[in-house]
Amino acid sequence: MENKEDSAVIFIGDKPVMNYVLAVMTQFNKPITSVTLKARGRSISRAVDAAEITRNRFMQNLKVESITIGTEAIPNEDGKTVNVSSMEIVLAKQ
Repeated sequence: MENKEDSAVIFIGDKPVMNYVLAVMTQFNKPITSVTLKARGRSISRAVDAAEITRNRFMQNLKVESITIGTEAIPNEDGKTVNVSSMEIVLAKQ
C-alpha cells in the first residue's frame, strides 16, 4: 500500500480538459508515483479525456493502473436521493 505522500487526487469538474491534463502533469513533476482522477456524472467523459490526452500526447510512460466505477446516492433539494455514476482512474508511472 502506498503512502498518502506517494499519490495525489484530482477532482474533475466543469473546467476545460487541458486544465486537468496540466494538473496531472504538475502532480507527476513532484516525487509521487500515482495520480487518481475522480469524476461523477457528466464529468466522467472529461476525466477519461484528461487521462488519455496525458498518456498519449504528453507522458507516454504513464499506465492506467486501475479504473473503478460505481454509483453514489446524493440527496437533492427535495429531500430525495438521486443515483449518480462515479469513476476513479488511477494513473501511475511505469
